Amino acid sequence: MAASEAKTTIDLPVQGMTCASCVARVERALDALPGVLETSVNLATERATVGFRPGSVSRDELVAAVRGAGYDVIDVAAGAAQTGTDPLEFEAQARRRQYLRLRAKVIVGAAVSTIVLAGSMHHLLPFLPDVLSNGWLLWALATPVQFWVGGQFYRGAVAAARHRTATMDTLVAMGASAAYLYSAMGVLFPSFFASHGLGEPMYFDSAALIITLILVGKLLEARAKGQTGAAVRRLIGLQPRTARVLRDGAEVDLPIAEVRSGDLLRVRPGEKIPMDGVVEEGGSAVDESLLTGEPMPVDKGPRDEVIGATLNTSGSFTMRATRVGSETALAQIVRLVQQAQGSRPPIARTADVIAAYFVPAVMAVAAVTFVAWLLLGPDPALNYALLNAIAVLVIACPCALGLATPTAVMVGTGKGAENGVLFRDGAALETAHRLNAVVLDKTGTITEGRPTVAEVVALEGSAEREAQVLRLAAAVERGSEHPVGEAIVRGAAERGLALPEAVAFAASPGGGVRGEVGGQVVVVGSERFLDERGIAVTGAGGPAVLRDRAATLAAGGATVVAVAVDGRPAGLIAVADRIKESSPAAIARLAGLGLETIMITGDAEEAARSIARRSGIANVTARVLPEHKAAEIAALQAAGKRVAMVGDGINDAPALAQADVGIAIGTGADVAIEAADVTLVSGDLAGVPTAIELSRRTMRTIRQNLFWAFAYNVALIPLAAGVFYPAFGILLDPIYAAAAMGLSSVTVVSNSLRLRRFRPRPAHRYGP
Repeated sequence: MAASEAKTTIDLPVQGMTCASCVARVERALDALPGVLETSVNLATERATVGFRPGSVSRDELVAAVRGAGYDVIDVAAGAAQTGTDPLEFEAQARRRQYLRLRAKVIVGAAVSTIVLAGSMHHLLPFLPDVLSNGWLLWALATPVQFWVGGQFYRGAVAAARHRTATMDTLVAMGASAAYLYSAMGVLFPSFFASHGLGEPMYFDSAALIITLILVGKLLEARAKGQTGAAVRRLIGLQPRTARVLRDGAEVDLPIAEVRSGDLLRVRPGEKIPMDGVVEEGGSAVDESLLTGEPMPVDKGPRDEVIGATLNTSGSFTMRATRVGSETALAQIVRLVQQAQGSRPPIARTADVIAAYFVPAVMAVAAVTFVAWLLLGPDPALNYALLNAIAVLVIACPCALGLATPTAVMVGTGKGAENGVLFRDGAALETAHRLNAVVLDKTGTITEGRPTVAEVVALEGSAEREAQVLRLAAAVERGSEHPVGEAIVRGAAERGLALPEAVAFAASPGGGVRGEVGGQVVVVGSERFLDERGIAVTGAGGPAVLRDRAATLAAGGATVVAVAVDGRPAGLIAVADRIKESSPAAIARLAGLGLETIMITGDAEEAARSIARRSGIANVTARVLPEHKAAEIAALQAAGKRVAMVGDGINDAPALAQADVGIAIGTGADVAIEAADVTLVSGDLAGVPTAIELSRRTMRTIRQNLFWAFAYNVALIPLAAGVFYPAFGILLDPIYAAAAMGLSSVTVVSNSLRLRRFRPRPAHRYGP
């Protein structure tokens, strides 16, 4: 898809998928619709995410395609409207009802199958009533298990056959039906079986237990999958249900859905802030840790922003709502996490390719097993042939294969959200584990991003002249959006300087500004910026007093801005940006992970190296214009590096997009940063090593899951086929095959759930 092509995205909650083959069939059905650009179907979240050209296809057509493939779609919008619930809550309730139906079937299947098993083992349990071993009774008991308890397998198998494909449902239905029908024939024609030396072929217990045990595995799997989505449910649960709105001088408690942007709200101590807004009156300390990961409460006063769902710890204040509904930071975070959990990393294609050939291959192996035992097996050969073929069909069901990747992605991205790290999608989660270099922007990333005026130096040295230099510089910088310019304007305001109007303002990104103040031409910027205009202030040829002082300030880490008036040097302003307290430890963690760190900045070499030295960074690239940052990233990639770019400004967007992984420093409410693959909600650099470490842990878990899913089938299919019988006399009963198949899926999901114990390691836990 072209990067500029318009795209609308819709999520469809899908029911009835059981394995990777189901995922592939739903994707094919959706991709076949005109206008569909991309489709991602996730087995763990049971969700299809479809991107399509606006107006090319309707939701009803997408739903019809899914249903035509043999699956169902939960109509969340209509259901929520009818029940008066939130769409996410309605979907959760629908999933819960599905789980309860499955549990009821498991209970019935377990009870009936136990009776059938006991009746089939009458020779080992002679104390049981003889009637329990009656073939007609066993047939009657096994039938509801076969077609009601196991009905979903037959429906899935029929739908797959209609589309000329085969899935896990096909294998289960074939295996259970073979045992059931063979046993039914034995009840109907006992003399035929007896005359051919086949005994009494009563395998109703196998048929019933195969279905029941597989459903037990599905029940445990569903329960475990529910835990993988716990992060989203916790995020949604943070949102308070009501807000105290000021209306006509009175406080009225209203549902969150009825609050509008611009409403005034009262927030009392101990209450959650209802939504994003700005403090109007009062103040308090707000605990934002649940959203940003910042452990200490943040003081808030008039004009400060507050984030919805954070906790007001102490004082009472009035706030004005600015973002409501889907615009709030919490809603954006939930949407980003759901998007990431519903996506699939590139490694998932391995399972997709294998699943496309796996089920037909298993059916072929089962056929070969049947024929081999029928021709070469001991008497009764037909019984052996049937049971071993059934065991192959049942044990090879690719449930674990389909769950190996999505469950780990769900838990990994959810755990990232809990730590203030938002992955855009599964591809970002996968790519991050391959990184070997991290490029860090300086201002706002390593440093606080709020520089202040540290010193003003005038050529003539007097306090009056220094004030004049600051006043003129601030007058022209008032039209600038650069952090250094804003610091100069704030510095003038803090000193009580009245700023005259500037005209003919012009700015050069990454260089400086120019304007006319009271008839004087004022130029403010870097040494290079002024040198290009033939004005020597801090560079070679400039006044010694300014040149020497600039060198000293730059060596101390300050950004030195030169000021010229009417083409002559007037002075300089030193602007300092404090290093974030967490930056040195975060950079040490990156080194501990084996990553090379590089600082890139437009600042002068001396200032950049001072910040880098105090932060623990050895490699520095200074004097880089914003438009050249992407080129620096590309150069590193050309040298064989897999690069992450960490930045916070709009001018970092090209570099973020160029990097293998773009990591954006968020600032509380501002979490939807389009150019980035990863967003750090808190603005804390510590999130970078956390993201990389979590990516490595998640990918290791995915590889473990895929290994065990493949190894399980490779190891047990030969056992089920009876390959070891001639040498060791070992056969695998279909009942045990069903139990083992269910256990494999639970094992994969449980292994993914171990990621919930992930904790970022502190710097001292890494190597030297």
